[in-house]
Amino acid sequence: MSYDPTSHLLLTPEDKEAPARVVRLRELGIGDAPVAEFDDFARKLARVTQAPYAMVNFIDEHRQYFAGLYTRGEDQAVELGPAPEHARPGRVMARDHGYCPHVIVRRKALVLEDVCDYPRFAGNPVVDEIGIRSYLGAPLIDRTGMALGTVCVVDQEPRPWGRQGLETIKSMAAELVEQIHRREHGA
Repeated sequence: MSYDPTSHLLLTPEDKEAPARVVRLRELGIGDAPVAEFDDFARKLARVTQAPYAMVNFIDEHRQYFAGLYTRGEDQAVELGPAPEHARPGRVMARDHGYCPHVIVRRKALVLEDVCDYPRFAGNPVVDEIGIRSYLGAPLIDRTGMALGTVCVVDQEPRPWGRQGLETIKSMAAELVEQIHRREHGA
């Protein structure tokens, strides 16, 4: 958990479920390596939302891992180095970067049409390091009731996601949870 000493805002929420999540992700065999079908899902998510970046994200106590990642222009998932060289997200990101840790703890979708409109989120390192200006994400709540991770899209421009964006990201999260359950049962 991190604090902004100048405003005393909790920037990254405490995640008491993280140790149990790590155990569940290991049971499922996901969360620490790229998964081709998650890359495909991220590509589909980017296409549906017309966003330049889309991720399937799993979060442990210390980091986030994008097991599914899509970056426009590559038209494929990419393995990138640390920002700001290409100013694009890579597969691994610190837990205190980005907005998915908030989605995991809240267990609710989060819509930030312009992150700069929200002091709590505007100071996040991804704003300066990657140039993220808008975020749309939803939790992946599996059959055990645990929030395993998130699906999200980001853009370097403000985006009017609106109610339709919220409904889209929630339905896409539900679709991916079903896909994860099919993987678990070998279907």
